[in-house]
Amino acid sequence: MTVPHRLLLVNGPNLNLLGTREPGIYGSQTLADVVQLVTDAAAAHGFDVRAVQSNHEGVLLDAIHDARTDCAGIVINPAGLTHTSVVLRDALSAVALPVAEVHISDVREREPFRHHSYVADVAVVHVIGEGVPGYVTAVGRLIDVITGQSEG
Repeated sequence: MTVPHRLLLVNGPNLNLLGTREPGIYGSQTLADVVQLVTDAAAAHGFDVRAVQSNHEGVLLDAIHDARTDCAGIVINPAGLTHTSVVLRDALSAVALPVAEVHISDVREREPFRHHSYVADVAVVHVIGEGVPGYVTAVGRLIDVITGQSEG
C-alpha cells in the first residue's frame, strides 16, 4: 500500500488567537503564519497539509479520525487539551498514525499543571519550546519517521 503524502496539522483551543494572545509567551506570528510554515516545510518533502484548528474538542477528534483515510501522520499542538484530554489521546492512538507533538512555549518551565501531557506517550516526535519554528522541526522529524529515515 502506498503511503499518502499528506499530513494533518491540528491546532487546539485558543491557537486561533496566535499573534495577539500573550505575545511574550507565544510570539507575534499568527495561526495563518503557522499553517504557511508547515505547508512550505511539508511541500519541501513532497507532502501536502490539511490544517484544522478548533476550540471544540469534537471537531478535532473528527479531523483526527478522518486522517486515517488519507494522511501519513499528524502534527498536533493540542494546546490546553494536552493536559486534560484523555479522549484526544485515545483518538490519536486509535488512528495508528505517527504523531508529532508541538508546543510553542516550554511547558516544562511553566505552571505545574502544564507539565503532564496525555499526548506524550502516543507521539513519536516531541518539539517543545522552540516557538513557531518548532512546527518546522516537527514536520521534518515526522516525515523522517514516515519515510523510515528516523525512529523519532
